[in-house]
Amino acid sequence: MSQKEQQLLLDLFRESDALLEGHFLLSSGKHSEKYVQCEKLMQYPDRARQVVAAVAEQVKNLSIDVIVGPAMGGIRAAYELGRQLNIRTIFTERVDNVMTLRRGFDIKEGEKVLIMEDVVTTGKSSLEAIKVIEGLGGTVIGIGCLVDRKMSAVILPIYSAVELFFETYDQQGCPQCEKGSEAIKPGSRKFSE
Repeated sequence: MSQKEQQLLLDLFRESDALLEGHFLLSSGKHSEKYVQCEKLMQYPDRARQVVAAVAEQVKNLSIDVIVGPAMGGIRAAYELGRQLNIRTIFTERVDNVMTLRRGFDIKEGEKVLIMEDVVTTGKSSLEAIKVIEGLGGTVIGIGCLVDRKMSAVILPIYSAVELFFETYDQQGCPQCEKGSEAIKPGSRKFSE
């Protein structure tokens, strides 16, 4: 994807007020002064279509049997990707803070699975979903995402609409904490601080 194409997609995030600045407590426990709230973009069907189309273009020739979106953030992005590619789409979700597959969804032995996320930062949700998928006999062939924060430890191909790098900090050493600012937790994952 060209720099110009990526800039046009980034503009869709800006127009949706999805690029936030402040003091955020991330699901990893790290702090950041920037955050991408993809659901602000996903509320606009045409913008969502355009951003997800950038991922669809990259994965359209892969042999994908099913797309899995880890809840919460991956559900709508996965559905839109599945809609564009006409591929069955399901989601994993946390029960008592443990990622699982329920609601009658299944993954058959040997099915090739693409995980679709909103944002991949550390890859924690993806790794949790991989464990579930592989435990059911599926094979994860890659991860799609709207935004790749370029910090993931996942060793799989990542297909993203845009790539962004935001500095993250431990609580000790966070510039906003040093100013006395209280961090807000915008994500849905429960964790102990």
